[in-house]
Amino acid sequence: MKNKSGISAFMLFLTALIWGLAFVAQSEGMKTLGTYTFFTVRSGLAVVFLFCLYAVKKLRSKNKESSAVKLDRKGRHDLLISAVICGVSMFIATIAQQNGLLYTTVGKSGFITALYILLVPVFGLFLKKKVTPVMWICVAVAVTGMYLLCLTDGEGLNKGDLYTLVSAVFFAVQILTIGYYAEKVDSVKLSLIQLAVGCTLSAIFMLLFEQPTFAQIKEAAIPIVYAGVFSSGVAFTLQISAQKNISPTIASLIMSFESVFAALFGWIILSQSLNEREIIGCCLMFAAVISSRLPLEKITTRKKLLLGIDKKRNADV
Repeated sequence: MKNKSGISAFMLFLTALIWGLAFVAQSEGMKTLGTYTFFTVRSGLAVVFLFCLYAVKKLRSKNKESSAVKLDRKGRHDLLISAVICGVSMFIATIAQQNGLLYTTVGKSGFITALYILLVPVFGLFLKKKVTPVMWICVAVAVTGMYLLCLTDGEGLNKGDLYTLVSAVFFAVQILTIGYYAEKVDSVKLSLIQLAVGCTLSAIFMLLFEQPTFAQIKEAAIPIVYAGVFSSGVAFTLQISAQKNISPTIASLIMSFESVFAALFGWIILSQSLNEREIIGCCLMFAAVISSRLPLEKITTRKKLLLGIDKKRNADV
């Protein structure tokens, strides 16, 4: 189980890295495409990619027991419910985030969006998910780090910030939903259907409010391919697979590292330098994520147990 947890943590780090680079891809893609068009095309490409992946997986499983890949009625129900909730949540979160960027800065958007690391354990309390004191401390340190990393202009909240806060709420809903259903459903199927739901919703709004052309889509081909195949297809599948063996709170902490990767890729690719404040913010986030993976609660419990045994021995003597 420990080995599975470690692999899951690495998968989530990889997810955060992919999403961090996706900030650059999305920034470039949005220069020529509208919000709904970009989301529709990238999600559509991701659906095609995952459908091919699922077809290959199904083909390989033909030589194995068919009962291992078939879902019963309850399994199909869980898959459908989780995929719809995740798809709608992902769509609302992504569109709200993008609309928020029309009225607020990228730094504030990054910080407010990543507040899902605070919302996940808070919402989790209503689902009776226990959060240890150490984990709350890690969340607080991570939020402080993101504040130093992202909020540098000293401005107050505006309309765009409220849009972005809505985004954080629905990203938290998506993470908790995956955490609840991950062990009950197939990762590729859930990722495929959630993206299909989001793509369908976005396509409806695209046809109503935007008039994309093939030339515009062709111009943004590279960002679309990265955002579609890697950021949507690969990353969401990694997230769902990883959350089978890791708690939603720890998962949200690790995935919030996308803010750090976004800053690093902005520095490397777009020549956006990091000042001392931002570097300290990165270090705090890194420390919070690493601390969340340390068995501090178990060590404390073990010490208390040993102290109790020693006291009992002394009393017997």
